[in-house]
Amino acid sequence: MISDGVITITDPVWEAPDRPGTLKKVFGRLIRDERDLPFIRLSLILTLIFGSAAAYMFWPGVFRWWMAPIYWALYLWFLGPYILMLHNTCHRVLFKKRYKLLNKYIPWVLGVFVGQSPETYFVHHIGMHHAEGNLPDDLSSTMPYQRDSFIDWLKYVSRFLFLGDIELFLYMTRRGRKRLAMRMVAGELTYFALAVIALLWNWRPGVVVFVVPFVTTRVLLMMGNWAQHAFVDPEDPTNDYRTVVTFINSTYNHRCFNDGYHMGHHFKPTLHWLDMPADLLDRRQEMIRQRSMVFRKIDYFMIFILLMLKRYKILARFFVNLDPEGALSEDEIVALIKRRLQKFDTHRLAAIQAA
Repeated sequence: MISDGVITITDPVWEAPDRPGTLKKVFGRLIRDERDLPFIRLSLILTLIFGSAAAYMFWPGVFRWWMAPIYWALYLWFLGPYILMLHNTCHRVLFKKRYKLLNKYIPWVLGVFVGQSPETYFVHHIGMHHAEGNLPDDLSSTMPYQRDSFIDWLKYVSRFLFLGDIELFLYMTRRGRKRLAMRMVAGELTYFALAVIALLWNWRPGVVVFVVPFVTTRVLLMMGNWAQHAFVDPEDPTNDYRTVVTFINSTYNHRCFNDGYHMGHHFKPTLHWLDMPADLLDRRQEMIRQRSMVFRKIDYFMIFILLMLKRYKILARFFVNLDPEGALSEDEIVALIKRRLQKFDTHRLAAIQAA
């Protein structure tokens, strides 16, 4: 728990253990920051569960369709923590330089079991998204869409599913980043090759382990990005204080390594996930001035659903008034939400790009 006297945050912060545990004794000398030992724990759990489950289902004569929903339930439960572990270790390398080969384990081995092709996330997120910051050149920009429209959401996710790889490859090659482009191609081809081999070996577990998670993961990633960048100030779309959502005191933050602190992450992508609550408190006065969008006790997927259902008043109940003395009314919050959901027309987008 951490507080500045006005806002109290219950999301994870660093608390040094009284004595070193088994994980630190075994892995502490291998990793760069002992605060990231939860990634080691999660990696071991995922290896045990999904490695065993996949091996069992592919064993000749063993697979039964009742196994599929169990595997998918486990996949969905662990997908969020895995993606955010991947996210954090893309920004901050987990293992020390002398053990750098171990850094490939999370994207190249564990990713296979949750529908995440190796390298594509890194290239898209680090090489493109953070460089463009949801502005028009960002391939996953939400600006051309009405962010409470399900029809616009379908256009958005369809473009990513069917054109995402091609657009990302062309983006990287146009900018002379051919090495990143080839990393993406290598990861995609590796995943597809494994999927084909699995389907030829036994198509039923192949569908369960490779096909369904692949499509589902990509759809869920785009749902998350949509909610992260749903609220864009039409008067100041380049200002992260006014274009990136934050949520605090959420169960999701405990499971997914403080992923709710997305605004602070855009300001400082290498900020450690346990330092994010303190960073928000440090920025609170500026966030008040900028009318930053902060919610409590919800997550990106709840925000997405409320937007699709146009339940603005329910969403407003989760809004955090960072300045109790100047608290917004429910109607003012709803008006602010609606204003920042408006899509940008072609002429305005062109002007932003030119600037």
